[in-house]
Amino acid sequence: MQPLTPPDFNSQRFKANPFPYYARLREEAPVFRIKGLANEPAWLVTRYDDVHSVLKHANLSKDRIANTADQNNTRLALLLKFFGPLSQGMLNKDPPDHTRLRSLVHKAFTPKYVERLRSRVQALSDELLDKARRKGSMDLVDEYALMVPITIIAEMLGVPKGDYRKFQRWSNRLISNTKPMDLVLAIPTVLMFTRYLRNLIAQRRAAPGEDLLSALIQAEEAGDTLSPEELLSMVLLLLIAGHETTVNLIAGGTLALLQHPEQLARLREDPALIGPAVEELLRYASPVEISTERFTREDFTVAGVTIPKGHLVLAVIGSANHDPNQFKAPDTLDLGREPNKHLAFGMGIHYCLGAPLARLEGQIALRTLVDRFPNLRLAKPAESLTWRTGILMRGPKQLPVAL
Repeated sequence: MQPLTPPDFNSQRFKANPFPYYARLREEAPVFRIKGLANEPAWLVTRYDDVHSVLKHANLSKDRIANTADQNNTRLALLLKFFGPLSQGMLNKDPPDHTRLRSLVHKAFTPKYVERLRSRVQALSDELLDKARRKGSMDLVDEYALMVPITIIAEMLGVPKGDYRKFQRWSNRLISNTKPMDLVLAIPTVLMFTRYLRNLIAQRRAAPGEDLLSALIQAEEAGDTLSPEELLSMVLLLLIAGHETTVNLIAGGTLALLQHPEQLARLREDPALIGPAVEELLRYASPVEISTERFTREDFTVAGVTIPKGHLVLAVIGSANHDPNQFKAPDTLDLGREPNKHLAFGMGIHYCLGAPLARLEGQIALRTLVDRFPNLRLAKPAESLTWRTGILMRGPKQLPVAL
């Protein structure tokens, strides 16, 4: 057997099926040292129990600036300066700042509030599939899996309809980085995205609406709950996180169903199965392959390996979700799997705020697609599909289907 080498997140072969590699890591090197995006020391943690621990551990920080071992690296510090708007959001903060920022938006993503969006998500799904039916085919990623979540989060924030595609391109560019040069090349995207959002915020200040952005601006103007930079970072985070995961859930979930026709037939025969089916697709496809970064505040021991203070820890959710010590026959798609304690939305205080919305969108989009197109099939061999590259996300870049 070949020696273990770091994964290539730019490799189409790897992204199409990373699970055999992760199985080796769980068996041979459950805590595996690699280089991070900025060439800093980083560690992949791959076993379910260890990933669960990492996601909840209080001594792991989300604040790169305060905790990274490379904080004295002037080149890295200069590079990160351009990404300041990304670092001020709640995803990169520890308590009490994280608690304060999260409290400002959590009401917009509670199950009760999200349920009010059901009719809008259903109408949008029907509208998109009506267009596809007239053509007889579609790229399911670009014309459906993307458009459902991106439209919903943009409407919630009050983004003009004509700008959806623009910020989607920027978003995809920012999360597809795998090496230091990618960060340099992404700087123009950061500048364009933040300039756009500053202008949008200025427009909402002058003419508030009934949208979430206006509500956040009012909170910022009310006192010290939200600074102008935090407001910018919050909107940036909501726009990116508000659709990226769900795109992969719908597209990757559809691909998994088409590759397992017996499970697809099972779903068609039992509409009530859609809830557990989406949970299983979240586990099986793992739309978020690796969690966002965490840094050790002090030496940190996991699975018998001591990770030094200031190092980057990457919890591999895609590996944890396929760990046979947690899931029976983990590489088998079972839409009725019970129990199914997957980690697709994370764990602990950074558990995905948008999980209720992602579940609603995934259930409606997949259920509607399956119901309306009994002859749905891939328009090209699965092995020829192109996959999204990058460390964080996993999903097909295009998914041509015949209806």
